[in-house]
Amino acid sequence: MCADVEYLKRTESASIEIDPEVTESVQDILGEVRDRGDRAVREFTEKFDGVEREQFRVSDDEIEAASDELSDEDHEAIDNTIANVREFHEEQREHVEGFEREFEEGVTLGQRIVPVESAGTYVPGGRHPLVAAPAMSIVPAKVAGVERVITCAPPQENGTIQPAQLYAMDRAGADEIYCIGGAQAIGAMAYGTDSVPEVAKVTGPGNVFVTEAKRQVFGHVGIDFLAGPSEVLVLADETADPELVATDLLAQAEHDPNSRPILVSTDRDTAEASVDAFHDGLSEIRTADVAEECWENNGEAVVAETMDDAIEVVNDYAIEHLQVMIEEPRSVMDDLTNYGSLFLGDHSPVVFGDKAVGTNHSLPTLEVAKYSGGIWVGTYTKTLTHQEATEAGAARIAPWAAKICELEGTHAHQLSAEARLRDDVSPDYGPGR
Repeated sequence: MCADVEYLKRTESASIEIDPEVTESVQDILGEVRDRGDRAVREFTEKFDGVEREQFRVSDDEIEAASDELSDEDHEAIDNTIANVREFHEEQREHVEGFEREFEEGVTLGQRIVPVESAGTYVPGGRHPLVAAPAMSIVPAKVAGVERVITCAPPQENGTIQPAQLYAMDRAGADEIYCIGGAQAIGAMAYGTDSVPEVAKVTGPGNVFVTEAKRQVFGHVGIDFLAGPSEVLVLADETADPELVATDLLAQAEHDPNSRPILVSTDRDTAEASVDAFHDGLSEIRTADVAEECWENNGEAVVAETMDDAIEVVNDYAIEHLQVMIEEPRSVMDDLTNYGSLFLGDHSPVVFGDKAVGTNHSLPTLEVAKYSGGIWVGTYTKTLTHQEATEAGAARIAPWAAKICELEGTHAHQLSAEARLRDDVSPDYGPGR
């Protein structure tokens, strides 16, 4: 990083580093699930969750009971989020198109956008069972046209899925819901068991065991990406309200002690006031112990000499959530290239994207945003190409293909191309003609 900056507080760079014991443990779990199926899943569910279930698949009665536990207001809030997520992702799908055209006479090329046949989505439980999470993985899959979408989530102590999450899974459109958590859930979806169908792609966030399981099953199935704890970076100038900056940093810090709240400012006074406001705000939230530990472990505050320096810093972080709280937020939008999702202005906090507005909150962390975005409709589709040549079109392409084969030494390929040559092709067409 060559920008002219000063670190008021800095922590070690984040990276995806899995404890070797976790890697070994997950490898054992996946091996057992692959070899012994439901029996292994049942044993791991009893071992890790302390729960015994006769059937892993959640019944209609359980879904109805979960719905009954929620108020009308609860239903309305969850339904609103699902509707907004669906509308946004339907718009995405409208902008992912196939095409076909004749690139030269007799040679037609094209592409089709085809959904994967099946997908498995994971919904995490943990410290805060995220109620918006089902919408973020299930809805894009259904909008993409995936025929079979199954969902796994860990059981609570009472043996079933948290009611609001279960209601959301059903309303989001999951075809089948399974009460299985952790690496064993990923293994069940990736390899299939007598109860759980094998899928083509596994998506959704989770703890370190879930993340490592996704890494290990990748190749046998597709995955979305590997993600770590939640991150936010607030880009602020002298016009930013330190109290508002602190509020939004606190909102991410409460996720987990390993989350990353970062402030980059072009104004030292604003940066210092925001950090002070963060500490003052701890006394006002019920999750202060987590947020304070998070800030001590991973919080950072950076003062940049100029906005150009600040933008360079921001792009280097490649953060999950990028919140721009400057006088003219859109003035820097084209220069910001590495982030999971962008939140422009004081009135666009990350919590809106996380919970309600309609964009997806399953986003890349730990600099994955340098090469990938988050979950979207395209996560569940394949771009398939096709080509068709007439006899005359083939004759035009054949000499070019044959020459490449000659250079490679792929003789059978060369013969395949030359079999399409025609005497009536112009002698000055193609290499060496």
